[in-house]
Amino acid sequence: MTNPVEVRPVTESELQDWHRALATGFLQRPTLSAGQLEARRKQFVAGRLLGAFDGPRCVATFRSFEQELTAVGGAAVPADAVSNVTVTATHRRRGLLTRMMSQDLAAAKERGDVVATLIAAEYPIYGRYGFGPATTLTEWTIEVPRAGLDPRWSGPEDGGRIDLVDGEDIRKLGPDLHERIRRSTAGAVSRSGLWWQSRTGAVRFDEDWKEPYFAVYRSAAGEVEGMVSYESDDTWQGKQPYNTADVHWLLGTGPAAERALWHYLCSIDWITRVKSGWRSPDDLLPHYLPDPRAARITTQADWLWVRILDVVRALEARTYDVAGTLVLEVADRQGLAGGRFRLDASPDGASCTPTTDTPDLALDIAELASVWLGDQSVARLHALGRVQEERVGAAREADALLRASGRPWCPDIF
Repeated sequence: MTNPVEVRPVTESELQDWHRALATGFLQRPTLSAGQLEARRKQFVAGRLLGAFDGPRCVATFRSFEQELTAVGGAAVPADAVSNVTVTATHRRRGLLTRMMSQDLAAAKERGDVVATLIAAEYPIYGRYGFGPATTLTEWTIEVPRAGLDPRWSGPEDGGRIDLVDGEDIRKLGPDLHERIRRSTAGAVSRSGLWWQSRTGAVRFDEDWKEPYFAVYRSAAGEVEGMVSYESDDTWQGKQPYNTADVHWLLGTGPAAERALWHYLCSIDWITRVKSGWRSPDDLLPHYLPDPRAARITTQADWLWVRILDVVRALEARTYDVAGTLVLEVADRQGLAGGRFRLDASPDGASCTPTTDTPDLALDIAELASVWLGDQSVARLHALGRVQEERVGAAREADALLRASGRPWCPDIF
């Protein structure tokens, strides 16, 4: 008789076995060094790491952690960030992920989190738990010789300057800059102190960690308004350099900072290509170049997935550019956030309340998550049969109410 698999919180003494299962699930080296294990201990929060155990062996992993997500308009809502989800190949199709996810989402709901978030490695998995793709990722590759930039460029033309700095500088300057930017960027998430430590080498989860280059843009007034982390390969052909600058992340408070940083990257000797890293699909990057065609899209796909846990607080947290009223019939198979809700919204604020009024639209909680940050079109979802109109014309009215002027962007993976 097969022993039942137990799903439960992981103790700190079980971290090594849990990480072996995690690494195995992601096809990485299963054994962690003592240094890696010590670094991973910094992520341990009692009750937020779940494991499925077949006897003493961990066969599935799940981690969540505290996060804030920026809604349309700049309000930060508490989020349950889901990560490190694996099920070992020998134990698939036994409902282990469902058990871990159900346990975690119930706890998040009890804590008062408004949403749950994750970055989906595979598209088909998370919709059945009420998650919907809520932001889009775009990556560009810039062919520097085609960009049309002056090869003699030596600095920003606005009186600002760019300085190369080290990881310690980034840990000091980065958090404040990121907070300023993410507070005005729908879809952006908070970064912990551990995030900054791990991206600058103070804490190393990977023994093969390679120190990147860091550059900071300061305005003419001396204010830090942008920074970038990047690395380069070393590729030569026939005594000619064909090197690529690979951007890990780039932040700017506005076009001046972003333009200066992209132009800097394209000006580095021997660099013939620049890979942009994760950007918003309406990013201005191509138009910072005299020839925008020099920046070609190499990846475009779903990125941040959201699961709404509190419909009322989620819809009241965001802003609306126009006035309107919608009655939504929201289905939730997990029973966490479904119901019928009346949304009365205007540029002055919003009110969302449970109601018995006749619905205008019927949709799943996952579809509501996809439109909540303003990236998805209700009319498109209606055309696909994923939103039902209970009143003719309601989908187009919902688009006018829910769409935002700029597309949401999540710069991070977690």
